[in-house]
Amino acid sequence: MNMHSSTAATAEEAIAAQEALPPLTNEEATQVAMSNTLLTPRFYTTDFDEMDAIDVSSVREEWDVLIGQMKADPNKGHFKKNEDWDDVDWDGMEPALKAEFIDFLISSCTAEFSGCVLYKEMKRRGSNKDITELFQLMARDEARHAGFINDALREAGIAVNLGFLTQAKKYTYFRPKFIYYATYLSEKIGYARYITIFRHLEENPEMRFHPIFKWFREWCNDEFSHGEAFALLLKTDPKLTESRMNKMWIKFFLTAVFSTMWVRDHQRPEFHKALGVDPKWYGQEVFRKTSEITKQVFPMTLDIDHPRWVPTLNRMEAANVQIAAGRKQGGVSGWVKRMAGSAKAGFAFVSLLTIPVEKNAVPASPRLEPAY
Repeated sequence: MNMHSSTAATAEEAIAAQEALPPLTNEEATQVAMSNTLLTPRFYTTDFDEMDAIDVSSVREEWDVLIGQMKADPNKGHFKKNEDWDDVDWDGMEPALKAEFIDFLISSCTAEFSGCVLYKEMKRRGSNKDITELFQLMARDEARHAGFINDALREAGIAVNLGFLTQAKKYTYFRPKFIYYATYLSEKIGYARYITIFRHLEENPEMRFHPIFKWFREWCNDEFSHGEAFALLLKTDPKLTESRMNKMWIKFFLTAVFSTMWVRDHQRPEFHKALGVDPKWYGQEVFRKTSEITKQVFPMTLDIDHPRWVPTLNRMEAANVQIAAGRKQGGVSGWVKRMAGSAKAGFAFVSLLTIPVEKNAVPASPRLEPAY
């Protein structure tokens, strides 16, 4: 009997389970996953020796509890279709919604698999038991998520070639501390995104146009646990959150992650309309949840109620529309339009960085449990 990715004990087993499925080639889906822009998920590499040298002694008690929870594997077998998986009329789905939803699934699959690749490589290269054990567990979870999304895509007649992505997608080098900031925020904002959609559809089940949303609660709990691990890693070195330069980097990454989400979500108006969600409300709600959570380790949050916040995000979104139009137009005039849009986006981002932050005290212990 073939193993399913949902019950795989390691990332390698989950990937092998996907590769053992009947071949289903869709070059367009894989090319979308392969693309590298400011808005698309990236594959990262880093200084693995520096990460392997992390000493978790200062957070040992919380660390052992978290690792124990992850090893207990409460979501084993969850990311698999069952009797709650409704039939999906892909052919009858409104074309614009279908295109945006498929783009959402491909982007989500790529983001999940990006984490899997990074974590798996850390486990392979490292010798520090604490660190390699953590990354093996997180790689397992991310591989299950990516496999589950690919299962959903296969119903639409497409799939992302995960093995090809590993070999062919461009990798971006990030220093370890940048990996900590970016990945911590990615996991925590992922939790906030998934739980906000899940709770909304609990109250409005008639808006649930695809069964995958029923799996979002357990999914977001995995994201939350991964974020907890990075919160503890950040706690192992106080300079990562207390030095003046690193506080500037924290503000930069908060602004980059929030603004990227805002722009990307506004690219999918039909998707959010089908869910019955206003992208502006959704963005601010997710930012609010994420900001509250990040107080566990970051000494500041962004002022998302500042009068310049939303208007400047809208300027970034308009600039992105101009960039996309220029890319589609091509030629010299298209290049000029794209460069003008890039300049506008850059100025808007700098404007966001000039908004004063809201400072907060950081608790001695960062550990949190999902509460939304």
